[in-house]
Amino acid sequence: MPSDTPAVSPRGLVIANLGTPAAPTAEAVRAYLREFLTDKRVVQIPHLLWKPLLDWVILPRRSPVVAHKYAEIWMDGEGSPLLAYTLRLAQALQAQLPDWRVLPAMRYGRPALGEAIARLHDEGIRDITVLPLYPQYSTTTTASMEDVAEAMRTRLPDARIEVIRDYHRDPRWVQAIATSIRAHWATHGRGDRLMLSFHGLPERLVKGGDPYAAQCEAGTQAIADALGIARDEILLTYQSRFGRERWLQPYTLQTVEQLARDGVRTLDVACPGFAVDCLETLEEIAMQNADAFRAAGGKEFRYIPCLNDDPSHVAALAGIATGLEARA
Repeated sequence: MPSDTPAVSPRGLVIANLGTPAAPTAEAVRAYLREFLTDKRVVQIPHLLWKPLLDWVILPRRSPVVAHKYAEIWMDGEGSPLLAYTLRLAQALQAQLPDWRVLPAMRYGRPALGEAIARLHDEGIRDITVLPLYPQYSTTTTASMEDVAEAMRTRLPDARIEVIRDYHRDPRWVQAIATSIRAHWATHGRGDRLMLSFHGLPERLVKGGDPYAAQCEAGTQAIADALGIARDEILLTYQSRFGRERWLQPYTLQTVEQLARDGVRTLDVACPGFAVDCLETLEEIAMQNADAFRAAGGKEFRYIPCLNDDPSHVAALAGIATGLEARA
């Protein structure tokens, strides 16, 4: 019987996303959150202080709540949207790059990033590129994948493992985002305002040198240029705040509510920091924020989906991964 596995090639590509629980249950969410929230790149609190708080307060309280949120967006037959769309994206990239071996991976949960790298090595591939599905670099996300890659370099000294740092201004990615927004406008008309919502980050990290906020701004400017509109025609906001400390502002939810109170009736929202749709886009933005907008007096909250496995996204990532020059 013929195998679905491509012939061994000299190059391997791992597209790596953040991660997801294996099921929309409190137990599965608890296991996922424990792995995620014990990464020192994510939570920079001394372990002896953080672990009891995490195990006895945060996980028992948050796991059932988050599980309910996942249940609202879980896809029949495919499971978690983040995993389903990442798998589709990997399959599309494999078709786009027949001379490469493409695998999906997650930084937290399964399929694990280190296991994907090891699998390519077991297949005889020594030249491996890791493409984090984070257009913007942050010490809390991409850097954590760099930590895994460094550990795998030590374990597999004969392998060349490269991690792509970011692609927030790559012309192919920028054009793919702009094209998705134009397509939305062509179908639905242009809303009163356009908002780009990015995942938040504690302000102290940016003050300490994390380039994330600057890259969100640079990417937003590039998207405005590609759309042919002024930068001030786009609102840049930050979502998914966690904890009590000050995070990057303006906050998405507060901005959404204020816009509605100020008379904005139709709001278009895209989340270019997310490569594929997930809990933060489908539940937090398209459901929670949409409800808040309407409750504050707004009429139409129109979420523009992530690029997912759109051909323009596949082509952009293929070019970025292979190092082909982009046309500006």
